[in-house]
Amino acid sequence: MSSEHAEGQSANPFPFNNLFLIKGYVTGRNEAWLYVLGLAAAFVGYFCFQLIMMLPLMAAAQSHGIGMDRIMQDPAILFNPDAIGMNRSVMLALLMGMFVFTLLFFWLFARFIQHKPLASMLTGFETFRWKRYFFAFSVWGALLLAFTLISYITSPGELELRFDAPKFIVLFLVAVIMVPIQTATEELLFRGYLMQGFSLVFKNALPALLITSVFFGLLHASNPEAQAHGLLIMMPYYILFGAFLGVLTLLDEGAELAMGVHFANNFFSALLICSKNSVLQTDAVFYTSVEEPVGELIAWAIMATLCFFIFYKTYKLSNWKLLIR
Repeated sequence: MSSEHAEGQSANPFPFNNLFLIKGYVTGRNEAWLYVLGLAAAFVGYFCFQLIMMLPLMAAAQSHGIGMDRIMQDPAILFNPDAIGMNRSVMLALLMGMFVFTLLFFWLFARFIQHKPLASMLTGFETFRWKRYFFAFSVWGALLLAFTLISYITSPGELELRFDAPKFIVLFLVAVIMVPIQTATEELLFRGYLMQGFSLVFKNALPALLITSVFFGLLHASNPEAQAHGLLIMMPYYILFGAFLGVLTLLDEGAELAMGVHFANNFFSALLICSKNSVLQTDAVFYTSVEEPVGELIAWAIMATLCFFIFYKTYKLSNWKLLIR
């Protein structure tokens, strides 16, 4: 380390060396109770749209002979597009709409109450680094496509081709508009708002990384695949994915790479493969009746390792001290 750099670090007036965490420290109001209210505002938006969404879902269910007694016994049936006779892409748009309201309510609170621009929770730099975002999207998307192709070639019996061009075009349009909003909202809240907030509490990034990763896992605990395969199998995947995105955010001092990976993951998952317990029931290219969560976790770990190696080499993500300060 050069003497100039050492002097710059010793003269650092902030509790962090990480530009992303410093951005949270110097921007807006940072009282702990405001973070609680900010998170509450996001959930209010989420549940407000969920209440609105119930109207068309219940109407569709009742038009297909599903009464209130059945809905009360099995509320999840409302989110099964085949059971209630709703177009799958319309269902996807409704599900993604909850995140539009989440983002709107959170933005109103952050902008007018906490005085935090959304950009301050997404990058430690002056402007959002779009090249990183699209590069990360391309890398993770290419890995997903490659693993899907390998699976189709090596185990053709496990993937049933169900490509329907008109339905797929509608799915693509809905996904390309709505999925970026959904994934950006989750990254904004978990890798941005909460990561910066918990770092202010602990004056250290590592506890913030661990806590937000666990919270990210808990958010997905009610997903159909978690209910089908059990939390002991699915929670490690959710938490590790959250930790992977958190590490990228801290090492790169911004959430651009994490946002690109998250967008690609959900976008291509919606387009490529659907199964009985997929959280997104879509008119995907393939359908599989074989679900192997352990094998999928291993495949994900391989993809994450390859992806991180590419980012590590491309963007020189070698300052591991950024994971602490």
